[in-house]
Amino acid sequence: MAEMGIGKGVTAGKLASNVQKKLTRAQEKVMQKLGKADETRDVAFEEGVINFNKQYTEGSKLQKDLRAYLTAVQTMHESSKNLQECLVDMYEPEWYGKDDVDSIAEDSDVLWTDYHQKLVDHALISMDTYLGQFPDIKSRIAKRDRKLVDYDSARHNYSSTHKGKKPGKDGGIKITKPASLLERATPGWAQGILSAHNIAQSSLSRNQAEDELERAQKVFEEINVDLQEELPSLWNSRVGFYVSTFQSMAGFEEKFHKEMARPEEIPAPPEEPQGWDDDGTQPVRAAGWADDPIAAATAGWDDDGSLPVRVDVSQADDASQPAKVDDDSWADDAVATATSVVPTTAAEFEPAGWNDEEGVAKVLVKSVLHLIQVTTMHDYAANDSDELEMKAGDIVLVVTFDNPEEQDEGWLMGMKEEDWIQNKGSALKGVFPENFTSRL
Repeated sequence: MAEMGIGKGVTAGKLASNVQKKLTRAQEKVMQKLGKADETRDVAFEEGVINFNKQYTEGSKLQKDLRAYLTAVQTMHESSKNLQECLVDMYEPEWYGKDDVDSIAEDSDVLWTDYHQKLVDHALISMDTYLGQFPDIKSRIAKRDRKLVDYDSARHNYSSTHKGKKPGKDGGIKITKPASLLERATPGWAQGILSAHNIAQSSLSRNQAEDELERAQKVFEEINVDLQEELPSLWNSRVGFYVSTFQSMAGFEEKFHKEMARPEEIPAPPEEPQGWDDDGTQPVRAAGWADDPIAAATAGWDDDGSLPVRVDVSQADDASQPAKVDDDSWADDAVATATSVVPTTAAEFEPAGWNDEEGVAKVLVKSVLHLIQVTTMHDYAANDSDELEMKAGDIVLVVTFDNPEEQDEGWLMGMKEEDWIQNKGSALKGVFPENFTSRL
């Protein structure tokens, strides 16, 4: 009956043993709190547990916020999709660029889907995997605490059973005189037998206490050694994990916005003026579509008309006359083009109405290169001949690499604005870390 099954895989004997362990542990903890028993302490391990709990809390919060961010991305995707579908429906088939509008809406939907999926694959799944190891370690820490209590209890039991052990002259245990009623009632001839029995019982208890202590110590040390190595390693791993996660998210977000900005705006109608006598099926030209190409090119410059129009010198019929406006040619090599239109002699400055060479160069820089200017936030000492030395506050003009394959992630090519203004084409170019700068 004592071994009758209580449940699947659980017997009455095992249940009783577990109950006894819990009682023993509870008694040991009470004795320790009352100061009647000493407690084994490991300050370094306790600090490791504090760090572990902090790391788990921070990671759980990051996981929660990441899930909320993904939900927001998905919501934004739905909103963007609805907006694009609305524009597609409103844009009548007869209008110019109908196919382009449909293509932009389709591409936008694909980009949103791809962006969300990459965040899930490279950020959320990594976060879930990272946090997945914490519950098991937390369970093992709790088990170590229980085994430490068992070890302390076994240690105290061993100490108590060996407290009265005093070696005799021959190294044996000194036999005490009979004291119990049973011993007093025992005939004289049986006193020796009873004493021998008591000694055997005491020896058995001492041996059991010693075996129990060795067993408890072995179990505790096995789990303790593993955790002593694992907790510091886990604590240090958080830095690399957080950095890689943030870099991945920032990279995906930057790429997503670049891809979203790549599709051109809805194409404009042909350049010939739209008649006012149409049937209303043609879209009205919005304000800002200037008939004057010069005015269109200089729009937003906030000047008084004295600043130069951006031109493509190579297409001019007469070197003395300004060529036609060609915005695309400036995008290919802004620095070279800007250099080509800067006057170099006093005679060239005077007809143009410019009296300050450095001022003109700065105007060109701000007008042409304002999208690729950065300011240096920290000093940077060049470590190689191809690197650019920078001081905090320097303005750097970012240019493209001659060979795009040579560009390393996180590095840009550029020249100092001041150097370019003074030396033009001979300005020193070099690579520099992007995270030392901030875009203007």
